[in-house]
This record gives sequence, C-alpha cells and structure tokens, in this order.
Amino acid sequence: MLNLDAIQSLACGGLFLLVGYAIRKRVPLLARLSIPAPVIGGLLVALALLACRQWEVTPVRFDTTFKQPLMIAFFTAIGFNASTSLLRIGGRQLLLFLGLASGLAVMQNLVGIGLATAFGLPPLFGVITGSVTLTGGPATGMAFAPVFAEAGVHGAASVALANAMAGIVLGSVIGAPVATMLIERMKLRTPIGSPRTASAVAVALADEPPASAPRVEEAAYAGLRNFVWLLLAMGLGAWISGGLGQLGLTLPAYIGAMLVGALIRNIDDRHGWFGLSMPTIDIIGNTCLSLFLVMALMDLHLWELSGLALPLLVNLGVQSLIVVAFCCWPLLQLMGRDYDAAVMASGFIGFMLGTTANAMAVMSSLTERYGPATRAFLVAPIVGAFLIDFTNALVITGFINGWK
Repeated sequence: MLNLDAIQSLACGGLFLLVGYAIRKRVPLLARLSIPAPVIGGLLVALALLACRQWEVTPVRFDTTFKQPLMIAFFTAIGFNASTSLLRIGGRQLLLFLGLASGLAVMQNLVGIGLATAFGLPPLFGVITGSVTLTGGPATGMAFAPVFAEAGVHGAASVALANAMAGIVLGSVIGAPVATMLIERMKLRTPIGSPRTASAVAVALADEPPASAPRVEEAAYAGLRNFVWLLLAMGLGAWISGGLGQLGLTLPAYIGAMLVGALIRNIDDRHGWFGLSMPTIDIIGNTCLSLFLVMALMDLHLWELSGLALPLLVNLGVQSLIVVAFCCWPLLQLMGRDYDAAVMASGFIGFMLGTTANAMAVMSSLTERYGPATRAFLVAPIVGAFLIDFTNALVITGFINGWK
C-alpha cells in the first residue's frame, strides 16, 4: 500500500481537481447540472477505492492534514463577504428572503429528524440529510461530517456526499420547470424598461471603481495583504471557537473565523483601514474550497452507504416536495407575486436543494427566455452565496446541541 504524506496528498488532490475540470468540460451534462469539478475529481478517486475494496485491496492511503485549514479558509472568505452595505442594497426584500430561507432550513431538519426516526435511525441522521447538505451543499456537509460522526451518525461523510450530490441534481432539474409553470399560469412577465440583469447587479455590487491595471509588484502586494488578513481572521477565530467550545457548545471549527472575517470586512467598509479586495479574497476562498472538497472526497468511504439507500431516497423526495410547495406559497406571495418573485423562486429551489451555482444556472435559463429579472439577481445570489451560510450554521449548531 502506498502511503502519501500531507504534501503529496495535497498535490494528488490538485491533480484530480484538474481532472474533474477536464471531465466536466468534455461532458456537457455535468456542466448543465452544475456539478462542481472538485466533486467529480474526488468522487472518481472514491469510486476507484470502492472498486478496490471488492478485492480487499487498499492501494493508497492519504494524509488529509491540510483538509481542515483549507475548509476554515473557505468559510473565513465567506465571512469577509458578510457586509452590512450589501444588506442595505437589497433592503427589506433581502432580509425577508434570508428569513424565509433560514425558516425552511429549520423545517428541513425537523422533517429529516421525523423521517430518520421513522426508519429507526439517529435523529442527527435527519439533520445531516436536512439543511446541512441541502441548504449547505457539499462544502457544509463535509465540514460538519466529523461532528456528526462523533455524535454517532455512522458513515456521516458518505451520507453527506450522497445527499448533497442528489440535491444538486434535483435543484438543477426542478428549479426552472417550477418557475416556468408559475410564470405561465399566473401570466407573469418582466416589467417593460427593466435594465439588463448583469449590468445592474454589477453596478450595485461593485467593490471599487474601475482603475488602470496595477503594476505587478502592487498586485502581488495586494494579494499578499488580503491573504494575511484572511490568515489573521483564521487565527483569531480559532481562539473564539475554542472559547465557545469550552462553554459546552458544539460548533463547526470555522464559525469563529467567519465572525472575525465579517468584523474585519465591516470595519474596512466603514474606515478603509485594511484595504480589502473582495475579488482577491474570493479567489483565495474558492481555491481553498476546491482543494478541500477534492481531498475530502478522495478519503471518502462509500461502502458505508450500504443499507441507507431507501431512507436517503425517501428523504430527498419529501424534502423536494416541501421546497417546491414553499416556493409556490408562501415565498412567491411574500416576495411580490410578480415575475421577479417567480425567478427568485427558481433560485431558491436551486440553493435550498443544491448550491448557488444551481440557483444562478436556473435563473439565467429563465431570463434568457422571458427577459431580465434585476431584483431576483440582486437578492438570490447574496442570500445563497454567503448569508444563508451564517444562519444555517446557527441552525445546525442548535440542532446538534439539542439532539447530541
């Protein structure tokens, strides 16, 4: 058996990340379903190890030491995105949309617990197949998996992957047809004279005015500066998470870093002390996310899913029906019962079952057919991309501490 150390395992993860991108490029269906490239590459390794297990062979063992810091770095970058100025841009509708998403996350967990109990499984099995992997997606699922494993959920990481992957597919398949039905049945159309979506959102969310291209030295220093602020948030956040843990709270390792990142961002928005560049931080965060996911999936034990297929399928069916019903009412009514509300409903299905990428894909397909939906493209991505991660982490933490 080949034992890879931490550096070699990280390099292997990077290699299969590129393999995932190459496969997605050559299989258009994977791109249309918004399947993340890290999931493709990591799952390829996991399936190969599953096949080897049939012959009782373990060809390689990975050292996943870097998995934890990569995961924390990604969620810290999410924290840096939590700007109160964005809340002001979206106004009341953004807060209402976030409240609806957070409320449905609670409902997903309650339904999951009920179904898990009916199948004789631990209540926390219902939480990991609820908002952890549906609202949260594969990143949140893999981040919380060790916590659920310690709480007694057998094969938590494998369950998280299976549920998250199925949710991504369902979010892509269901979102656009449901919104199309609402638009056609209620005769909803885009208001005449609406600005084009992309330009309107770009102006609203711009971090800084366009400028001439900086010199190489300036660009390198700017990247280094933002990377250091992210590392500082991770370091300070570790102390906060440790302190909260001593109070008896079961929290994900990244929650403290997210909070520090949000604090630094909002101080910088007000005073400009840190010179943050959100595009740079997003690049760092997304890179860390990709490497974290592919390494987490490479070390996955898919054979632990044996016997759980029926509970997972039933849960996904029920959860999908609830999300669709929730979008048709009350979300459509509360968000204005207009064309933008219908497009928002499609995005809501996308990220409440899958990821923000699903939401953007299905919303784009609708606007290509029916016209721009500026308000929808302003509200849904802000909530789905990072605000829901904050509230969902609190929801999950509450359920873990209530049922552990």
